[in-house]
Amino acid sequence: MDAVRVALLREVLAGTQWPGDARRFAGSLRHSVVPAGGNLLLVGTERYEPWHLAAHLVDEAAWSGLPELAPTLVRHRVRPGQPPHLSVGLGRLEATRRGHTLLVVAPDRPGAGLLERVHDARRAGATVLSLHGGDPDLGALAHDALSVREGAGEPDLDTVQHLVGAAAGENGLPVRRGPRRLRDRLARLADQLTAPPPSRW
Repeated sequence: MDAVRVALLREVLAGTQWPGDARRFAGSLRHSVVPAGGNLLLVGTERYEPWHLAAHLVDEAAWSGLPELAPTLVRHRVRPGQPPHLSVGLGRLEATRRGHTLLVVAPDRPGAGLLERVHDARRAGATVLSLHGGDPDLGALAHDALSVREGAGEPDLDTVQHLVGAAAGENGLPVRRGPRRLRDRLARLADQLTAPPPSRW
């Protein structure tokens, strides 16, 4: 999602908790992975793989100059012959330790096997973060969690992932690329396009 669309999404959700909550959670993610030099593992549930968040974080890593944000996508099922970046299975979680960050995205209830692996990763010293649909077990395991309970007037988990992904890069330290970065100019343009017209009175 580009900067203009993120700005419009924030405008729609202005006055709700979501832009602030997404920035807070993104700050936790950034503060976990940047000092550690990366080591970010991203995993979903058996029924849901967080492809979109993985892509957003890869983009944010490039645009913000924070390569540590680029995750390794951990998958429940790996088919033979897939490229290396799509061939990381759940066994990878067994190697987590201090200095690793495990981000779990779970719109549905995670299975007992995944919860056990997350628990083991936390015991081994990994930082656990979760974006989930209200599962109390996963929320209790996480060092920081953002719970998204879809309902009337509430955004869905995919929307919140857009906000978190964008905020993760924006919260980073500015990278010198001339007087002003392209991303900053786009964000400023988006703010101008979405601002109400000036009053004539």
